[in-house]
Amino acid sequence: MKKVMVVGAGFLQSFVIKRAKELGYYVYAIDMDPNAVGFKYADEYELINIVDKEAACAFAQEKQVDGVLTAATDYGVLTVSYIAEKMNLHGINFKSAQLIKNKYEVRHRLFEAGADDTGLSYQIANEDDIIIASEKVEYPVMVKPCDGSGSRGAARIDSVDDFADACRVAMSCSLTKKATVEPFIDGIEYGVESFVCNGETHILAVMKKWMTKPPYYAELGHAVPSGLSVEIENKIRGCVAKAIEVLGINFGSVNMDLLLTEEGGVHIVDIGARMGGNLIGSHIIPLGTGIDYIGNIIKASVGDDVSFEPTTEKKCVATRLLALTPGKIKELPDFDTYLNENTFIEHHLELGNTINEYHTNLDGCGYVVCTAENMETASKMAETLKNRIDKEIVREN
Repeated sequence: MKKVMVVGAGFLQSFVIKRAKELGYYVYAIDMDPNAVGFKYADEYELINIVDKEAACAFAQEKQVDGVLTAATDYGVLTVSYIAEKMNLHGINFKSAQLIKNKYEVRHRLFEAGADDTGLSYQIANEDDIIIASEKVEYPVMVKPCDGSGSRGAARIDSVDDFADACRVAMSCSLTKKATVEPFIDGIEYGVESFVCNGETHILAVMKKWMTKPPYYAELGHAVPSGLSVEIENKIRGCVAKAIEVLGINFGSVNMDLLLTEEGGVHIVDIGARMGGNLIGSHIIPLGTGIDYIGNIIKASVGDDVSFEPTTEKKCVATRLLALTPGKIKELPDFDTYLNENTFIEHHLELGNTINEYHTNLDGCGYVVCTAENMETASKMAETLKNRIDKEIVREN
């Protein structure tokens, strides 16, 4: 029995742990949270901070794991790459993993290579950089942490009056205390999920996305198919493949977010060298493409054969995050009454929990997944069910 170590054991990582068990692997999981939900599915677990690559590597070496991976979080990428390099396992090379953690360096490389249609960006590391950049940029701009995960610390800035404070917030949300400033693109956001294996880049799906309104830019849902024309999808796929090549990504999952303008401009706004979050790997890709995406991720990590041929029927699929009305939960509905062959609900709501106002993905309480004969119907079903759940949760006065 081959041994797999999953770096991170939160809600989204738990789907990877469960799938690895279904495939017959022995699973270790690490996380700093003693209550991480994924721990209950793993064969063994250890309380280790997933950004502590030395401690994580020592544990992996002690257990002599055959493969290591992370999913749905940027914070474990460097650790996985470091372990893979030290133990001669399959993984993205450490140099590229380090590069991808720096959003400014990524944007600079893509600009130099002409991988997409986005202009010049700036890096902010101190107060002097803030002053210099504030005089050079053309507003509006996007300010975001140079590293991190999700939309935390990201904001659109329309004038110099708000620029300095936004940079400070973004720097405070960064592990390296740096921010990046990019041209603001007025476009519609899409997601792209890819996997690099055996020297080939497999672009699995282009996904339609729903986002919150400014200033937070948090995800509200996804759908496959994207609804775009073949011509536009092909341009997007070309930009994604070029970006993967330019950044030297040699192995593993790649999740990208991009903006598409009315003129057909493609602007890559974020890249993660890991499986996408928000049920992309566990539900959206397998339902929308028929490909066992998580199974392939796990098998590739230990050097087993993978296949990108569909194993199940492709469906039109749409999701909605449970971005709910704030309040303390007094009573929950019976979620089983919502379920059928076309509807799935994955949530972590419990009596007594406090639902926060939705600003980032971390404020979400779970997901609704619906399949239908077309994307538009699936989307309406998901939105209707999300609203029904929100209405039927009883909150304390």
